[in-house]
Amino acid sequence: MMLIDLHTHSAFSPDAEDGVQAMIDEALDRGVQVLAITDHCDCNFWETAPSDTVRDHEMYGARFYAKASISRVDDLKKIYRGRINLLCGTELGQPLQNTAAAEKIVSDKRLDFTIGSHHMNRGRDDFYWLEYEKMDSSEMVSLLDDYFEEVLEMCRWDRFDVLGHLTYPLRYITERGRISDVDMKRYDELIRQIFWTLIHNGKGIEINTSGLRQPIGKTLPDLEYVKLYYDMGGRILTVGSDAHKKGDICAGIAEGIAIAKQAGFTHLTYFEKHSPNYIQI
Repeated sequence: MMLIDLHTHSAFSPDAEDGVQAMIDEALDRGVQVLAITDHCDCNFWETAPSDTVRDHEMYGARFYAKASISRVDDLKKIYRGRINLLCGTELGQPLQNTAAAEKIVSDKRLDFTIGSHHMNRGRDDFYWLEYEKMDSSEMVSLLDDYFEEVLEMCRWDRFDVLGHLTYPLRYITERGRISDVDMKRYDELIRQIFWTLIHNGKGIEINTSGLRQPIGKTLPDLEYVKLYYDMGGRILTVGSDAHKKGDICAGIAEGIAIAKQAGFTHLTYFEKHSPNYIQI
């Protein structure tokens, strides 16, 4: 089985630990053949923080660290050529909350691969920070209604290669003990619209394996939604560990590939200059 990890973060991401070379060297030690460094570029944090007391202040200034990551990875591609297929990527967060910034990053010719992600609704904190224990059922419903609506809006914008961790909020809702309050059937039609839009636009989804390391205990999305995507005609699928330290590179990738096979996939995808390549699994 080819080892491939298309969602990783180096120390250029403010919430990650290890430098780019340490990540690449660890991947080499593990026998990884295709690695994408996809450092954060949360577009609503494009400018520097107004103060060091605002929540997520360390994530501000994406215009600096996102560009620095792209430059470093592009340089290292030359050094590691022939040893590993190193891809220059970015995780583009909340692009429609600062479209001008998003357009600047996605237009960078050095990029191979862009993950479109949604970590926070307009006017809200990242789902990581929300106090679910203080929400009543109607607030939970409204929160997820907004999430899936905004994801659909992002998919219609269409300036990325794959949609990242579709069920992201469930990671934290589960962790805070509120998953029993969520009826995912409510979002079936929105999720179908999301998949239809991606498929129509020639875009894909990822199986993000980070949930296997967290209380949710599932990939994001899980088998049910990966199979729905396949049954609707989706064929562009990537796998990524969402590693924020070198020790998590390729964590859960074997399980993610097994889910892909269960859903009906015979190939995974990776991108070079946004052009899809297919690997048999």
